[in-house]
Amino acid sequence: MNSRRRFRKRSIFLVVYLLFAMLPIYWMINMSFKTNEGILSSFSLWPQNFTWDNYKTIFTDASWYNGYINSLAYVALNTVMSLTVALPAAYAFSRYQFIGDRHVFFWLLTNRMTPPAVFLLPFFQLYSTLGLMDTYWAVALAHLVFNVPLAVWILEGFMSGIPREIDETAYIDGYSFPRFFLTIFLPLIKSGVGVAAFFCFMFSWVELLLARTLTSVNAKPIVATMTRTVSASGMDWATLAAAGTLTIIPGAIVIWFVRHYIAKGFAMGRV
Repeated sequence: MNSRRRFRKRSIFLVVYLLFAMLPIYWMINMSFKTNEGILSSFSLWPQNFTWDNYKTIFTDASWYNGYINSLAYVALNTVMSLTVALPAAYAFSRYQFIGDRHVFFWLLTNRMTPPAVFLLPFFQLYSTLGLMDTYWAVALAHLVFNVPLAVWILEGFMSGIPREIDETAYIDGYSFPRFFLTIFLPLIKSGVGVAAFFCFMFSWVELLLARTLTSVNAKPIVATMTRTVSASGMDWATLAAAGTLTIIPGAIVIWFVRHYIAKGFAMGRV
């Protein structure tokens, strides 16, 4: 009886928590199918005058759909670069000991803890000099400062769980390091790569300050476009809600593919 009561309490708590967590998402989706007049004039749990016009605006207006294309472009670029840099760095931290290794590892994490505003002025001046302003590379390279330390920290934990005897056995069998790393070691830590890729993707996808400052027209991301919906007639709430709904979809897709890897990361204490 006691176990049943505890199970019921946990179930009720879980249901209440899910309702509380999903309410803002449902309300945003609800608003996306309304007009601005319908949003401001009445309170309703579902659209009274259902309309697809807000989504039509996003898919037909270049300033909107280009924002999604720009965001996906520099997020993919940053994720690939972050993993390319973090994989060998994490392997070095997990397999070798050198003077100051713990201090260097801690220094990497302090970069992740630093607010993006601290790097804003240096990046702006540097990219203006190099001609990288308003390009995918500008945002992708700027996000490396925050994503590489996080990816190194996550991957180092997964790599440390792989016995070193596997490395030694591969070398005895005549494997070169690139061949060993790509064909043997990398498949063993694919869950760690999935977790690191997920967090790199999510940070770049939702980061606003650097993305908005380092771009203007050609590479302006969707997060920056969504902050510029104010016109002479007021805030375009309906279009903004539709854009927010579409912004959730890429993150949800990524979570679906790496959900098992994230659970393993929690079990290892690296997430």
